[in-house]
Amino acid sequence: MPTDRSTTDSSAGVLNARGTNQATPKGVRKPKLRTRRRLKESDVNVVDQPMLKKALGGTIVGNTMEWYDVGVFGYLITTMGPVFLPEADKTVQTLFLLGTFAATFIARPLGGVIFGWLGDKIGRQKVLATTLMIMAASTFAVGLLPGYAQIGIWAAALLVVLKLIQGFSTGGEYAGATTFVSEYAPDKRRGFFASFLDMGSYLGFALGAALVSVLQLTLGQDTMEQWGWRIPFLLAGPLGLIAVYFRSKIEESPQFQATLDAQEESAKGASADDPAASKGPVGIVKAYWRSLIVAMILVAAANTAGYALTSYMPTYLTESKGYDPVHGTLLTIPVLVIMSLCIPLTGKLSDRIGRRPVLWIGAISTVVLATPAFLLIGIGDVWSTLAGLSLIAFPVAFYVANLASALPAQFPTSSRYGAMGIAYNFAVAIFGGTTPFIVAALIGATGDDMMPAYYLMATSAIGAVAIYFLKESAQMPLPGSMPSVDTQAEARELVATQDENPLIDLEHMDMPFVAPAADSAGDRDGVKVPVGV
Repeated sequence: MPTDRSTTDSSAGVLNARGTNQATPKGVRKPKLRTRRRLKESDVNVVDQPMLKKALGGTIVGNTMEWYDVGVFGYLITTMGPVFLPEADKTVQTLFLLGTFAATFIARPLGGVIFGWLGDKIGRQKVLATTLMIMAASTFAVGLLPGYAQIGIWAAALLVVLKLIQGFSTGGEYAGATTFVSEYAPDKRRGFFASFLDMGSYLGFALGAALVSVLQLTLGQDTMEQWGWRIPFLLAGPLGLIAVYFRSKIEESPQFQATLDAQEESAKGASADDPAASKGPVGIVKAYWRSLIVAMILVAAANTAGYALTSYMPTYLTESKGYDPVHGTLLTIPVLVIMSLCIPLTGKLSDRIGRRPVLWIGAISTVVLATPAFLLIGIGDVWSTLAGLSLIAFPVAFYVANLASALPAQFPTSSRYGAMGIAYNFAVAIFGGTTPFIVAALIGATGDDMMPAYYLMATSAIGAVAIYFLKESAQMPLPGSMPSVDTQAEARELVATQDENPLIDLEHMDMPFVAPAADSAGDRDGVKVPVGV
């Protein structure tokens, strides 16, 4: 018969906050015990399946919109160079547009901090609707920009400004979307549902790339430089209106709403160290700096590989491998589509074997496969290029599918959006979005076309170290939140077996304390811990 975690052994000492035996030093008076309330069936969140589908759809459209623009801009770099800097040579044009792309990520940390703080204060849904509107409007405005022929160098300056605005809005997008879906999803399937966000992201990228390819094939390069490049950006207007409509139909996540209610009830007695209390950016850094560092390293490793495959690869194939812009685009699309469809499978795998093992696969396979991938691309044949791209896509599918579920689970509900906004956006700004620019500069400085492989290997080797320190979260309730399940029957079973279930930790869920039980023998209303713990 399993040991009841709620009992104490007076001869051995007292139980600590996790319910394990903690010896009392000789001569020290034993502290009084207080009790954490046991989990009740009414505490468990039974997921509303129709609302979960709405929440998932409403967040996916935003991520798809974000990466649609990334795909369009990345695949139009060689086309837009003559539009904004016609008097510069081709290398300068490419570096300017890659730098403009990187500038988008300079503004992301500020957006992540501000929108993350707001998301923890006023709610995820309101902030996500705002970020989507700003993102769609700035993308649409790029399509309206006059070129160098009309206003000279101001055209390039305005392009940079619009990309900075877009970066500011996207700073709150992915952090909020992963937070929102993680809080909506049942614990046992959080990896599967959260992975759909990145599936939508890469499908959005493929959609943007496919549209650019169709336009290049039908209009030709001259027409594309004259006005055809505007079409993909202008389409962001109606696409954004549709996405905002879907997002407006979703409700606040039940986990965050429960946290808001708890904050209102205990506002007078809350302390700065209370995990249920909402913290600002500075408080988040002070309280969770270890988890932030781990998260940032993982985001850097995953997004370096991701952006190398997406945003940089068309330029690499065109500038370094001699492909024309159309084929440089077309070759990556089927790889992206297949990888996108596989992402939910790796997300589901993480629900079964854990987030850390799946992330290990992503990190190790990047180190092992990066060099063969770029050697295959270097052969120059279509088959070898597709094979090389597939080798890069393989670890990306294991990386990105699990960050969306693993990282939000490192932070409590009250500060999750803010923490994700800081960790994700600073890492992407420094490493992810700058990957195309850095790799292009490294190739230009060394003349070695294998520099992208070495860069990916280095970042993933560091990422592997971070995985070692990552806290496993598969199937566990989110920190500061009650368990979330699919059915009422599952909720009853969870409550009945809470003493034997290693995934249930009353302290981890921040279960409130209740008055000590009158009868210390056989009482099963809570887990007794020392006062002050």
